[in-house]
Amino acid sequence: MNKGFLERVYRTEGAEEMRRLYDDWAESYDADLRAARYATPGRVAQALRSAGADPEKPLLDFGCGTGLSGEALAEAGFTTLDGVDVSDGMLEVARHKGVYRALDTITEDDAMTDRAGAYATVAAIGVIGSGAAPLAVLDRLWALLPSGGRMGFSFNDHTLQDPAYAAHVAALVDSGAAAERFREHGPHVPGEGVGALVVVLEKV
Repeated sequence: MNKGFLERVYRTEGAEEMRRLYDDWAESYDADLRAARYATPGRVAQALRSAGADPEKPLLDFGCGTGLSGEALAEAGFTTLDGVDVSDGMLEVARHKGVYRALDTITEDDAMTDRAGAYATVAAIGVIGSGAAPLAVLDRLWALLPSGGRMGFSFNDHTLQDPAYAAHVAALVDSGAAAERFREHGPHVPGEGVGALVVVLEKV
């Protein structure tokens, strides 16, 4: 595992610096994460299936990176995947995997309102939290879903140290806007001793 990149993730601040980090990491990212037994893509993909997400309907893989998440989603049976990411370097690797219908670069503040209603499912795998997208992104992704749509996401252990993340999810459920269909804490990057909470919400 390339500890240099992993350690930089948790201390990097600012969208431009984060984009450069992932561009620099793109070439070795898959090998590094596989060596560390990166478990979250498979966990979220299976959680979405068990929570009733329709594998035949379009799915948005937000923060798809090099496509490790797309590979896991395709293996779980999802047939129509669109990926978006801030890193051109990561997307260049993802293009060679052949699992996506479309791949697009976005900016960190892109609300993607033109995609509203286009997806029955949204996945944000290892994306929201410390060293990644801010909590506000969860709301932007939630707004894209139609009633009955499902969102699968993860919060790693570093992120869960901030109670705001769990509280935000609880508030969505308590308000009646969301129904929780899956919740499980388990391995994230076992090679580094890091776990993650996987959650699937259905839009009510």
